[in-house]
Amino acid sequence: MKKISCLIIVCCCLFSCATKKEILYFQDADQLNQQQSAQYFEPKIEPNDILYISVSALEEKVIKPFQKVTGLQTETRDEQLQGYLVSPNGSIQYPGLGAVDVVGKTRVEVITLLTNKLSEFVKDVVVDVRIINFKITVLGEVAAPGVYTIKDERVTIPQAIGLAGDFTADGKRETVTIIREENGAQKVTKVDFTKTDFFSSPYYFLKQNDIIYVEPSLKGVKKSGFIPDIPAVLSVVTIVLSAVILITR
Repeated sequence: MKKISCLIIVCCCLFSCATKKEILYFQDADQLNQQQSAQYFEPKIEPNDILYISVSALEEKVIKPFQKVTGLQTETRDEQLQGYLVSPNGSIQYPGLGAVDVVGKTRVEVITLLTNKLSEFVKDVVVDVRIINFKITVLGEVAAPGVYTIKDERVTIPQAIGLAGDFTADGKRETVTIIREENGAQKVTKVDFTKTDFFSSPYYFLKQNDIIYVEPSLKGVKKSGFIPDIPAVLSVVTIVLSAVILITR
């Protein structure tokens, strides 16, 4: 009977502890040593993006007809109101130019496009373009789930998890879900944070409106009460068997 009790206690310890394989990130990181990144990422503009477009020239009077007038002071908090919303058909309405197709283009490509168009009317024009509603959503077993605005339009999956405060102790690192909309359809992929193969994945750099979901581990699911907590059950069994042993002595 004593052997059975010891066996149950050992089982409790095994079930209650997470393994090193389940917790450590990038366990094959040595494979990345001195490996050059072959990826260059720049987001492409999509419908419903908001573009902040700055236009300047040596002669301020000449450029005014091509600047958006909102009646608002130029402050960070007003940027979205001063921005240009990309319509479902992929264009923006630009002062003095009318409809300009921007969807599917990168920020640099839109700068070039607007510079060429405005150069027909304005000498030495300078254009800058930014996507000001570039956001990602991180949900599930992270310390601070939420929606995050990315100012520089460039964020990787590890950086997104870092922004959300890292995984909780109950977060499952092997199957992090990424949901992305492309051409009107939802695409779903899984990323294993215990490995580094996703560094070469097209999902390594996140796109605007990507959703990252960290599902709970088995331990986390047990805490929710949906399935029995095996260590707790074994603990109860151990106590009962120990009591039986004492009584029968």
